[in-house]
Amino acid sequence: MAGSKPPRRVAVTGASLLTPVGNDLASSWRALTEGRGGVGPITRFDPSGLKTTIAAELKGFDPGDFLDKKAVKRFDPFICYAVAAAKMALADSGLVLDESLAEAAGCVLGCGLGGLTTIEANHETLLHRGPDRVSPFFVPMMIGNMGAGQVAIELGLKGPNLLVSTACAAGTHAVGWAFQHIRDYGRPVMLTGGAEAVITPLAVAGFNALKALSTRNSEPERASRPFDRDRDGFVIGEGAGFLLLEEWEHAVARGAHIYAEMAGFGASADAFHMTAPPDDGQGAVLAMRAALDDAAPLDLGPADIGYINAHGTSTGLNDLIETRAIKTVFGPRAQDLAVSSTKSMTGHLLGGAGGVEAVICALALKHGLLPPTINLDRPDPECDLDYVPNRARPARLKAALSNSFGFGGTNGCLIMKAAD
Repeated sequence: MAGSKPPRRVAVTGASLLTPVGNDLASSWRALTEGRGGVGPITRFDPSGLKTTIAAELKGFDPGDFLDKKAVKRFDPFICYAVAAAKMALADSGLVLDESLAEAAGCVLGCGLGGLTTIEANHETLLHRGPDRVSPFFVPMMIGNMGAGQVAIELGLKGPNLLVSTACAAGTHAVGWAFQHIRDYGRPVMLTGGAEAVITPLAVAGFNALKALSTRNSEPERASRPFDRDRDGFVIGEGAGFLLLEEWEHAVARGAHIYAEMAGFGASADAFHMTAPPDDGQGAVLAMRAALDDAAPLDLGPADIGYINAHGTSTGLNDLIETRAIKTVFGPRAQDLAVSSTKSMTGHLLGGAGGVEAVICALALKHGLLPPTINLDRPDPECDLDYVPNRARPARLKAALSNSFGFGGTNGCLIMKAAD
């Protein structure tokens, strides 16, 4: 449109990780770059009788470090994770939310299943103790949007407050739409990411019924093995990852530390099957191309992508189809791309995965270091790209791409570029 202003640039000025390999940004990043995994036997409940008895749990996390005792009792774990990660990302940014800024700042959270822990516990109460013993906090504890809502309440954010619930693409979609709120709609600041806490009997039983989870129970540390010919399913994980996104000039004016620049976001649908991608990966192809098109105004193209954080779930179909999709989008250059799946270490955080992996991309750009795909001992012959096997690798990057694909055929991709 003639005379319209150019899109605003968007900086990543704060980041946090709460993962099965570390309870903060520094410890998580250190573990990821050292190739240390976070999978072990399930301790949340007695998994006897389940086909899968392993998961990637948080270890030693105390929600009381971020919330008062009453709040902890009234929040589902996923809400605690979201609030903790949001507070850490804001602190990391050094941004002071005065009244006028808080009125404009918002939160977009990605979460796939919401308060499943609360649902299961209260269902047991209903069955065994009667309806009068169901918690009065049951509904506000379990509804998914309460994660974003409590972040806003705790931090005083009065701008847009949204939950994105698009299965395993939720965290990526959340970051993408928060990015658009700044670039296209003029918001100065957005907190965004993903959180999930569904290591529960029902979730594990359900994914077992789908034959989606690894059953390598005797070797939990080796169970998540994306792109390996011996992969047998994903490992369910929990945690959160958050970014503080800020309008570029606002960030520069206050002398903010900038991890990376948000550059592009793409979304698509397979329109094919409730859980399986099409053989040609067309939906993933469309999402990656949409993200590249979205980044074109920043003079970025396929040749500028140096690293892809893959969806890489360690399932037979996903890893193969994602590999095909990358080859379709990047052509012969796909063989020169570094691609890794950090789910090999964190497990699969479902709706929280995209938030965690967006943070990982920002850190890879900032530090010039690519986290590996661990447990890649015998590559699948049909998965023949450079998956940064087993050891981190230094690399000077101009831009990175993060992929997330979810049940229902929903896809999301983010592109970030190195800060100027």
